[in-house]
Amino acid sequence: MRTFVLLMCLAVGCLAQAPHPCRSPPLLTGAMSVANEKVNAYAKYDYDALGERIRFKEMGSYENKTFGLDALLLFREGVMYTINHKNRTCKKERLKKEDFHPMEIPADATLLGQVILGSSSGPGQGLLVNTWYGERATPTGGKDKWLSTFTEFGCIPVSTTYYTDKTGWVLSTFFNIVVGIDDPQQFFPPKFCQGAELDATADAANFYSVFKNIN
Repeated sequence: MRTFVLLMCLAVGCLAQAPHPCRSPPLLTGAMSVANEKVNAYAKYDYDALGERIRFKEMGSYENKTFGLDALLLFREGVMYTINHKNRTCKKERLKKEDFHPMEIPADATLLGQVILGSSSGPGQGLLVNTWYGERATPTGGKDKWLSTFTEFGCIPVSTTYYTDKTGWVLSTFFNIVVGIDDPQQFFPPKFCQGAELDATADAANFYSVFKNIN
């Protein structure tokens, strides 16, 4: 009985602590959906914050037309590969190194609230999450805005709503996340990409460029 009371006190104490900004585990595998007024997409992803690399395998619709896409973002090298396995071709684009942002809640974020998704009536029926708001200055003098929900325990992303002047509001939701990387080879382009030439004159791609015509 004493052990049960002690565990209950510890649990209540954890819940009573004020939420703090956090950073997600550096290696994640999972799935996500992205949507705005024009696009609705679903993607499986591999995320490596240590090497600043992301791999997306995506399908979705843009203006009622379906599409599929395989993209490898290598921020440290400043390169993004769009991979076509059917034709065995690759498009190689510039990628801004500074556009890599780890999955995290930055220190200057504002806490909007803490809630339980689902129910608190029984074990395993709910998920304790924190919702945060923040802004990021742009080189043009404007401000990007974001609203993110992360789990209290583990700092796992649940959803993010991001606003830029180009995209408007974009909603991203995350699910089926596993900590770790199953296949490290996902972060290397296939051999048929070796001959791909970089177009140095084109505008640099970014995270949301992955999702067909989103910008």
